[in-house]
Amino acid sequence: MRQKSIFAAVAAAALLVLATGQAALSDSLGTAKSSSATAVAAATAGCGKTPTLRSGSQTITTSGKNRSWILRIPDNYDNTRPYRLIIAYHWLNGTAQIVDSGGSDGAVWAYYGLKQVSNNSTIFIAPQGINNGWGNSNGEDLTFTDDMLKLVESNLCVDTTQRFALGWSYGGSMSFAVACARPTVFRAVAVYSGAQLSGCNGGTQPVAYMGIHGTHDSVLNISQGRALRDRFVSNNGCTPQSPREPAQGSLTHIITAYSGCRAGYPVVWAAFDGDHTPSPNDGSTSTSGARTWTTAEVWKFFTQFQSGPSQSPSASPSQSPSQSPSQSPSQSPSQSPSQSPSQSPSSGPGACRVTATVNAWNNGLTENLAITNTGSSTVNGWSLVFTLPGGQTITSGWNATYSPTSGQVTAKNMSYNGTLAPGATTEVGFQATHTGNAGKPTSFTLNGSPCTVA
Repeated sequence: MRQKSIFAAVAAAALLVLATGQAALSDSLGTAKSSSATAVAAATAGCGKTPTLRSGSQTITTSGKNRSWILRIPDNYDNTRPYRLIIAYHWLNGTAQIVDSGGSDGAVWAYYGLKQVSNNSTIFIAPQGINNGWGNSNGEDLTFTDDMLKLVESNLCVDTTQRFALGWSYGGSMSFAVACARPTVFRAVAVYSGAQLSGCNGGTQPVAYMGIHGTHDSVLNISQGRALRDRFVSNNGCTPQSPREPAQGSLTHIITAYSGCRAGYPVVWAAFDGDHTPSPNDGSTSTSGARTWTTAEVWKFFTQFQSGPSQSPSASPSQSPSQSPSQSPSQSPSQSPSQSPSQSPSSGPGACRVTATVNAWNNGLTENLAITNTGSSTVNGWSLVFTLPGGQTITSGWNATYSPTSGQVTAKNMSYNGTLAPGATTEVGFQATHTGNAGKPTSFTLNGSPCTVA
């Protein structure tokens, strides 16, 4: 991503914006109802429609200008299912194309790594900033965001309680701006190495907030990131504190989940021993989207939120140094998407095949499971049983519910993927910590019948 080469440009832009003052921001979505700890899934107008939008580059006229953006729709898109939606803003002199492709790190880093771990559970948007930045003059970038959302939600089925934004550097500053100005639109934001560069219209209502910042950031000093965080510590009713941060030279990160926050509105602060980057690696001064801990931590932060009653975070902060994404502000594994199983497993044997793919780092991993019905009868409701290797503990999952979180685990279908026709495949997955053994389960059963392991 040529991060170092753009540090000076980011710094110059930061000084310019701070010197000229903040832009006035519009609030065309300001009529939405107030956020609350209990979110009821609301289907958009696109639910049930055959969409006219397709994955790929898009254009839209907004604020009198032609703006470009990239849309990624899940491969197995179902127009009856409300999807999570994530907007990922690029950095100064970055582009929507790099966010979408992952740049030099490839697909593993697309949308800051979240697209791969989402496993087709999420709609993604990568907007393109004017002059490759997010100056937000007269609120035009907020209006651009509003107009993209309106178009997408009129075409696609989106869960309006599950909208999120994130970005690095100038993109983090834009994510902070939408948290300030669109608190009833976005459920949570993640700000990587940000500062108040894109404005903060409003900024008085709670939004679930995660900040990530290097302790010796040479472009946007960590004090600027702390200031953004502290606004939402106050807005969210959290107990003020000075979170512990790693010492220079330790090459670690420390994650703190604030205590006392209003239910459903956590604040999490992740400080790392490093410079201006969205992809730090513990134990190294290098950066890599394939090995960074930030992807799993941000995904875990976003997917803790459920439609229906929210899952409130742990009441006490988690401050111990981490070599990998092992801490979480939530007390129990989050299931994403959030629908609960609606079908009981059918009786009788059924042939199956499971393909397991593990992506491991330090003491964490993600595992994708592709479940194929190789029998001749349709499966209506399924339970997949497997045993995790010793030392592995599930911390979050998607496309299934998981219980318990270690040992012999049962994964059960969600309401939208319980039917498997002959030859059909559904994909599920989970994130877990491990103590050295990042291996796969060696056997699986589907509704009591042994599966072939591919």
